[in-house]
Amino acid sequence: MSVSHITTHVLDTGSGRPAAGIPETLHRLDGEQWVRIAVASTDADGRVKNLGPERLPSGTYRLGFDTGSYYAATDTETFFPEVALIFGLDGDQAHYHVPLLLSPFAYSTYRGS
Repeated sequence: MSVSHITTHVLDTGSGRPAAGIPETLHRLDGEQWVRIAVASTDADGRVKNLGPERLPSGTYRLGFDTGSYYAATDTETFFPEVALIFGLDGDQAHYHVPLLLSPFAYSTYRGS
């Protein structure tokens, strides 16, 4: 099984568990328009390993997390119904891992390995 150029891992820091079932979308900026590349949801371990192709060209990308539906499923209020991370991708790099640490009223991210 191949792994996509971009992978993610979402941890719910409020519960101390992986955030399963969060819908995600990956877009690439083409001129002034965002073009959808892939759609997926986090697995039971809070990961998405197949979010788009194995190789992507250099450019600006947006990774969107539907955190509102995740928290609504547990009747938990959240300040951030969506998290959108915009970043530059160098097509020569082998892999990008973008973790998201999430709680109902805060989030943090970084470029992982």
